[in-house]
Amino acid sequence: MREEARRLWRQALEDLETAKVLLNSGRYYAAAFFSHQAAKKSLKAVHVELRREIPPRTHNLVELGRVLEVGDLMEDLMELNPEYTVSRYPDAANGVPAEMYSESIARRQVERAERVVRRCGEILKAS
Repeated sequence: MREEARRLWRQALEDLETAKVLLNSGRYYAAAFFSHQAAKKSLKAVHVELRREIPPRTHNLVELGRVLEVGDLMEDLMELNPEYTVSRYPDAANGVPAEMYSESIARRQVERAERVVRRCGEILKAS
């Protein structure tokens, strides 16, 4: 695996683990944010590995998914995509993000991120 892809992949795994720790400690908004981060970094690792180029400078998971043609992940990416801003900014969340997330919402985002990371791991293993 290319070094940059390896670094992105390792951080994606760390971000996913962080999302789980935050979920279990009741920090639901932060679990959603780190779920987005895990998905983004795993997609970027795949991009670096397969395309042999620097990934686009974007936080848009849908855009990354389209570039990589991972249609089986698009619904998860669409659901995770807003978390980059909504989970952090009151104006984006229409309220205080820490008050806008429940355990079930955060759990669904962590599960989505797990699916994205798992699929990206399969792609990386096959490359």
